[in-house]
Amino acid sequence: MTERPYGTVPEQQIRWGILGTGFIATVQTQDLIANGFTVQAVGSRSLESSRAFCDKFGIPTAHEGYESLASDPNVDVIYVATPHTFHHAHALLALNAGKHVMVEKPFTINARQAQDVVELAEAKGLVALEAMWSRFLPHMVRLREIINEGKLGEVRKVIASLNMNLPKDPSHRLNNLALGCGALLDLGIYPVSFAFGILGVPASIRASGSMTASGVDRQTTVILEYPDGQQALLDCALDASGANRAAIIGTEGWIDLGSNWYEATGFTRYGVDGEVLEMFGRSVNGRGMQFQAAEMERLIRSGATAGPVLSPGESAAVMAAMDEIRRQIGLKYEADAAK
Repeated sequence: MTERPYGTVPEQQIRWGILGTGFIATVQTQDLIANGFTVQAVGSRSLESSRAFCDKFGIPTAHEGYESLASDPNVDVIYVATPHTFHHAHALLALNAGKHVMVEKPFTINARQAQDVVELAEAKGLVALEAMWSRFLPHMVRLREIINEGKLGEVRKVIASLNMNLPKDPSHRLNNLALGCGALLDLGIYPVSFAFGILGVPASIRASGSMTASGVDRQTTVILEYPDGQQALLDCALDASGANRAAIIGTEGWIDLGSNWYEATGFTRYGVDGEVLEMFGRSVNGRGMQFQAAEMERLIRSGATAGPVLSPGESAAVMAAMDEIRRQIGLKYEADAAK
């Protein structure tokens, strides 16, 4: 079953290129192929890796090097699946080659890099979409409908946690300062983006964090405050598991999102007296990463470069908030010093 929301049409075949062959590239490619998208080519630093990836998924073209993938005339859109510190360079590479680009979250390392990508995409009339896959999942679509219909009244508070017990080896990617990692950019990006999607850009930010011996944050807590008094209470950690729940609280009720709210799951909507008013749940084919790909294809087919769910400008605004959070907790990356 092919899951293509947002009114996409099948006439214009859109051919995907996968830049990178790691875990997240594998998951995205599985969902693309399982849901009827066309994956045309793969690029990796080594031809051996590209060929192995192509053989695994039955993809026609293996490229040695990312430049070769970007210049492939049979590729229309490139999915950037490399580590955080390379997102900026690889997004610019794709855009300069005339390719639309879907960039794995976080969009870049900082707001300056994000703005570079946004400006180049605008100048070339191309789509640059952050692969914040949770924004496009069915339960998130329904959640936004409920809020827009006023069923929660005035939204007062957003609460979201993402705490996981991940590898503690200092040499592991997640603990590598040189790769722009840590709890905030790997996990906290989900709660922060979730709050932005509900409440928008905050008026002020307060943050506190604890660091690992390798210099990245092991846990960070954030309060986003808004002009009319709304708040978002967000937290993340990479060395301790949690329930990973989220909630949206309004004057006319609240929504409780179950464990792992950022994945394809469901929620329960309650009235002010605690009565259950709606229970939403829907199974999806695969992990659910096909929905962000469907939005990318919808934008390309419609000739638009920004959609209502997550625009490039909003991704840049999220990165600006992440910059401020990092400033407050003392988390600096090499890219921050670049001009």
